[in-house]
Amino acid sequence: MAAALAEDVGSGDLTAALIPAGRMGRATVITRESTIVCGVPYVEETFRQLGGATLSWNVSEGDTAAADQTLFRMHGSARTLLTAERTALNFLQLLSGTANAAHSFAARLEGTACRLLDTRKTIPGLRTAQKYAVRVGGGHNHRMGLFDGILIKENHIMAAGSIAAAVSAAKRNAGIPVEVEVESLGQLREAIDAGADIAMLDNFSLDGMREGVAVNHAAQKPLKIEASGGIDLQSIRAIAETGVDFISVGGITKHVRAVDLSMRFEWAD
Repeated sequence: MAAALAEDVGSGDLTAALIPAGRMGRATVITRESTIVCGVPYVEETFRQLGGATLSWNVSEGDTAAADQTLFRMHGSARTLLTAERTALNFLQLLSGTANAAHSFAARLEGTACRLLDTRKTIPGLRTAQKYAVRVGGGHNHRMGLFDGILIKENHIMAAGSIAAAVSAAKRNAGIPVEVEVESLGQLREAIDAGADIAMLDNFSLDGMREGVAVNHAAQKPLKIEASGGIDLQSIRAIAETGVDFISVGGITKHVRAVDLSMRFEWAD
């Protein structure tokens, strides 16, 4: 939050400084479209760091708001209200948009045992916030970064010499899940035999996924199966019905569309 304010306010809000320091104001924030509300803590922290304003919410985190609905009202220093506006709304509109995207995909999985996962394809500097929004929208988090999970991809396999060698090296990090991205049923079998925890089926066809799930179920020590690559709202349900455990979709954080919000200001007595 401090970084977001610093990049916008810098050494000071030159425009807000034109307003007498003692003037008080009121403002209302509305949404122009139906949305899941996400980002309340980020808005509150924005105003807390700037000080001089009191917020009153008409909605709670995770609620669905209708078009033209008032989300919250605020009262306080006119300078604070105007300086905080852009940073606060940036968080609220982006995180609400992320939650909307996650919800649209997660809703397609209702009635299945499959779970929607996000990826590391997030806006730089906002990964924690976007992954939080994914959870608000009904999705689940994949690894946060390179530090809390191992995902062995094609180049890692090439560098290590084989899937078995890469997994063996990874298993030295006790307690850290080891995932292998596979591009064929042969590689899936290698990942199973090597003792990986998760196999990511990269751009498999539906028939290939079904066969992969069957191969895994027949194994002595089956692992979890994740599907990834080119998944959209039209295909996700059929993919879930192949029996995979997880579906990861980078677009819920990478292609997010911010929600249209508006703040209306007026002077207070």
